[in-house]
Amino acid sequence: MREHIEDPQQQAEQAVIRKVAWRFLPMLIVGYLLNYLDRSNIGFAALTMNRELGLTASQFGLGAGLFFVAYCICEIPSNVMLFRVGARLWLARIMITWGLLSALMAFVVGPYSYYGARVLLGMSEAGFFPGVTFFLSSWFPAKYRTSILAWFLLAIPLSSLIGGPLSGSLLYLDGWLGMSGWKWMFVLEGTPTALVGIWALYVLADSPAKARWLTPDERELIQRMLASEQREKPRKDFGAALRDPRVHLLALIQFGFTVGSYGVGIWLPQILKQFLSTPLEIGLVSAIPYAFASVGMLLWARRSDRSGNALGNLAASCAVGAIGLACSVFAHGVSASMVGLTIALIGVTAARAIFWAIPGRIMTGIGAAAGFAYINCIAALGGFAGPYVIGWAKERTGSFTAGLVVMAVVLTVTVVLVLPLHLVGQRSRRAAG
Repeated sequence: MREHIEDPQQQAEQAVIRKVAWRFLPMLIVGYLLNYLDRSNIGFAALTMNRELGLTASQFGLGAGLFFVAYCICEIPSNVMLFRVGARLWLARIMITWGLLSALMAFVVGPYSYYGARVLLGMSEAGFFPGVTFFLSSWFPAKYRTSILAWFLLAIPLSSLIGGPLSGSLLYLDGWLGMSGWKWMFVLEGTPTALVGIWALYVLADSPAKARWLTPDERELIQRMLASEQREKPRKDFGAALRDPRVHLLALIQFGFTVGSYGVGIWLPQILKQFLSTPLEIGLVSAIPYAFASVGMLLWARRSDRSGNALGNLAASCAVGAIGLACSVFAHGVSASMVGLTIALIGVTAARAIFWAIPGRIMTGIGAAAGFAYINCIAALGGFAGPYVIGWAKERTGSFTAGLVVMAVVLTVTVVLVLPLHLVGQRSRRAAG
């Protein structure tokens, strides 16, 4: 937010935005941290779970990816339901069900129960991220949205910064009360999510008009800011959103950096296992790239807000991700590999924060709810493709090199896709004019 502003109107706006942010963001950040912890802890479970269950590399990669297939199928229906029943109830429902199902991952006994549990987990989580994005776009005007999204998305690198050492440590509970360490990890990391879902029921409000913790003047100010912005934006239903080529380009772009993000994130513990010996060491070292990614994302989002050039910053962040992956391919030793992977994660993490400030500029209403879900649905396939491609390549070549090369190529193509998005946007504005 800008400093040294003397305009009383601007000061009032910033004060109410801060009040709303402090109300929502702590709970949403914790919820999304647990969401990403739930997605990435499967990589740590694999350190001992795969051997115990007899899973091959391709079976593990397939199960990790099936989560995203189920997530993708249920994404749009979930967000339409959120629009119908309200974000407060629906986001709470999502967190409660996924928390319980994540804990039940402790009871898988072989490849088929593993596949089934991952499918159910993907179905339960569907709609959480686009639902939160739609919710935030319904509360925060565009000029504050990138920074607000960056703080929310801070949960992603934090989940790995905290989750790596935590998941690695929980594996040492192996044998306690007759349960394997990886099973304790799922139980102890899944159960708190259901409690956060209950917290959401007390914190969230579907709209400023329903927020009793705001004064009448504060409610009126937020509603006026949002109403002014909505008048300047074309209203779209889902069909109109699907006819806009920018929506499809956005989906492809997010698919690209999601491939890189999940491909690295889920396999990072096993990549490090080549160089390190204990789960705790792997957990601590895997946290290093995410510490840099956390800082890099916030700084890059602030730069993007100030420059007003979201598309240019999006292309640059994807390019940094591709360069980092390429560097990791040619690196020798754990230190050089970690430098490359750190650069890659800075790029793809910053790309996510910059990216999600863009769709809300071209969609509103139920079109935005379903459109956000559609974009995230296509991108979720990247969460399937990334882990599966690396697992498939590892099984056939004996190394992670080929899979990382594919990730770098996909990110390079993603950079190229930003240019037509810019050109299509220009044509759409001229047509509207």
